[in-house]
Amino acid sequence: MSDNSDQPDKITLETPNFQTELAAQIAEIVPEVISDGRLDVTKLRDLINGDEETSQEKFGLFWPGKQRAQAVAQLPTTATLKPAPEESVDWGTTKNIFIEGDNLEVLKVLQDSYRKKIKMIYIDPPYNKEKDFIYPDNFAEGLKTYLEYTNQVNELGQDTESKKEIGGRKHSNWLSMMYPRLQLAKSLLTDDGVIFINIDDSEQSRLKSICDEIFDEPNFIGQFIWFKKLTGGHDSDYLNVQHDYILVYARNKSQFNMTFVRKESDYKLVDEEGRKYKWDSLWTIGGLSYSQSLDYPIIAPDGTEVWPLGDKGIAFWLWGKDRVEKYKHLLKFTKAKDGSWRVYKRVYASEGLVPGTMLDKEVVKGNTYSAKEIKDLFGVKVFDYPKPSTLIEFLVERGVSLEKNDIVLDFFAGSGTTAQAVMDLNIVNNQEHRYICVQLPEIINPKNGVISKNAFKFCETQGLSPKITELAKERIRRAASKLKEDHKNILTKRSIPLDIGFRVYKLSSSNFMEWDEEKASKDPTQAVLDFAKNKKVDSTPEELLTEIMLRSRITLDTKVEKKTLTNGGWVYVVNDGSLIAYVLDDQLTVEQATEIADMSPAQFVAIDAAFNNNDALKINIANICREKHVGVFKTI
Repeated sequence: MSDNSDQPDKITLETPNFQTELAAQIAEIVPEVISDGRLDVTKLRDLINGDEETSQEKFGLFWPGKQRAQAVAQLPTTATLKPAPEESVDWGTTKNIFIEGDNLEVLKVLQDSYRKKIKMIYIDPPYNKEKDFIYPDNFAEGLKTYLEYTNQVNELGQDTESKKEIGGRKHSNWLSMMYPRLQLAKSLLTDDGVIFINIDDSEQSRLKSICDEIFDEPNFIGQFIWFKKLTGGHDSDYLNVQHDYILVYARNKSQFNMTFVRKESDYKLVDEEGRKYKWDSLWTIGGLSYSQSLDYPIIAPDGTEVWPLGDKGIAFWLWGKDRVEKYKHLLKFTKAKDGSWRVYKRVYASEGLVPGTMLDKEVVKGNTYSAKEIKDLFGVKVFDYPKPSTLIEFLVERGVSLEKNDIVLDFFAGSGTTAQAVMDLNIVNNQEHRYICVQLPEIINPKNGVISKNAFKFCETQGLSPKITELAKERIRRAASKLKEDHKNILTKRSIPLDIGFRVYKLSSSNFMEWDEEKASKDPTQAVLDFAKNKKVDSTPEELLTEIMLRSRITLDTKVEKKTLTNGGWVYVVNDGSLIAYVLDDQLTVEQATEIADMSPAQFVAIDAAFNNNDALKINIANICREKHVGVFKTI
């Protein structure tokens, strides 16, 4: 709010313009580079003399359309999210979020509220094959393109083109689709956050190149290889392709700590301090990794020399001589039937294990298992190539914190496997992590094969719209019920409430009137009258509140209460006063505003329609808020 008694500040309907925001940050750090209100790049270059890159030829991956792809992430959007409580589960209490919409626009919408708040991201983007779905971005149109695109059947019920022919620009189009999404995703990650990206051979090398650029190559953690199928196949004329990759990048490698904890149920013993542990062999057979310094005798309780179990020159101990001497009290010596000694070490649950890059087939399983998961829930296969929940559980368990309640984001949510994985881990590990799933409401075409036909028929029999998002939501509901049944013994001992619900939101245009340049050029008077209406007539209070929260940097899972005012009307109180929003058409009175100001909100936001074009009233209420030390008073 400005210091003089004038109009209060307005909440902008656009998401941040990152170029302007960056210039403002630079101006704050080094004000001397600002000249006549503009950034003086020459002065800035003088200040960072020696630190800048001056070469005209730079290393990196380039493709036709890269500059446009980089620019699209910077373009602001006026889109918002509309709540759909009727499609949700436990709307009033759940902290899980399911969003329907193009993920490029959704990632932009989330920038204000979720910047640096996402601990882990997992995505399984569409693989770049001739028949795979490629998101049809129009860099100039943004939300308008999405709204047109999602009407994928015409009035005759005939399919419109949903699978673009990518032809010779195959790699360029795919990279241009991925680049801005990864740029936006990075800004959502916490400083100690991590992203896991599932990919196959078709784009693995190029994906790593753009991730090295976006996340900075030193933040590359590694690359997992997992077996998506354990049997034969005909993916290639030359090889049976059995694996996929998972690229792992940290937001800041110096602050990231991967959690290597195994399930505590694997650790059945308890030491003197109450810590859970189990016994594991101290020897190993290493082959090429054999170390002579670790091939030595350990003295057993009866004075016998015990050597690593296995052939000499191959087997060795996992601990060096000094460590064995120091922690000999943590070792266990047992005799085998042949009278030879075995040596075991304690492995604590709090230590866990560093995972190898080749993921254990028995742990993460494969696509045969994931197909069975879907069939168990639906009675028939309704998704193409869903990922096994065991794979994502493995990643989530290593990407989130042990002691905090983190947010896991999946913006290519597909069948909703990430939601199931988070719920399952929360039950097993007695935790409260939450998820945000984002999925485009792609129309299911029954002509696209047996599985699509099954999916279409299932939706038809269940009274659901034939869209991927409807199946994903139904999968989460069914998986939640099954998890409760499968883990009922654990749940009776659970110390914290179990959250298996989710709030549904849908990408939409703003609830507030935007200036229509096209209408203004044809009928300026009508354009002004429409713009002056402030909000759209069909906007509900819940929709207005959601947009205000998103623009006010408040997350969607924040507690909201509806409070009746003694002077008439009511307000939304968000997070016990972090925000109070007045969203009624009824004119806001001085008495109501005074009552709201007396609640000492950090932010007080009122819609412009509540002032009935009375600028004097706005100024009066702004002064009241200033006198009563309201943190921020804004209109929208």
